[in-house]
Amino acid sequence: MSGRSRDSRRAALRLGVRSESLACLYLRAKGYRILARRYMVKGGEVDIIARRASTIAFVEVKARATPALALAAIDAGKHHRLTIAARHWLTGRDWATSCNLRGDALCISPWHWPRHHQAAIPLRI
Repeated sequence: MSGRSRDSRRAALRLGVRSESLACLYLRAKGYRILARRYMVKGGEVDIIARRASTIAFVEVKARATPALALAAIDAGKHHRLTIAARHWLTGRDWATSCNLRGDALCISPWHWPRHHQAAIPLRI
């Protein structure tokens, strides 16, 4: 394995963590309370779990050169992994059963405001 690919993976991870932090700030400014970040289970992951009023949003954060590229990067495989993680997170949280559940996308791009697409990801819960 070349040092370049390892460096590019590290840079991508740093960009992802910074993008998720910016997304959390943006969601907080919109009145959401962050319940979890980087929630991972076998076969699934979700970047941010946030709540506002009676809605719980499972948020996928994507950083790309343009908002359209960021949204397009969320494919069917990501939908599936997000659903797996959401199901697992909901286990044992009976209070959440009365909430509206949503799969959101939050797109981060240079020189653009973050774009929050509510219910952009279908959840199969």
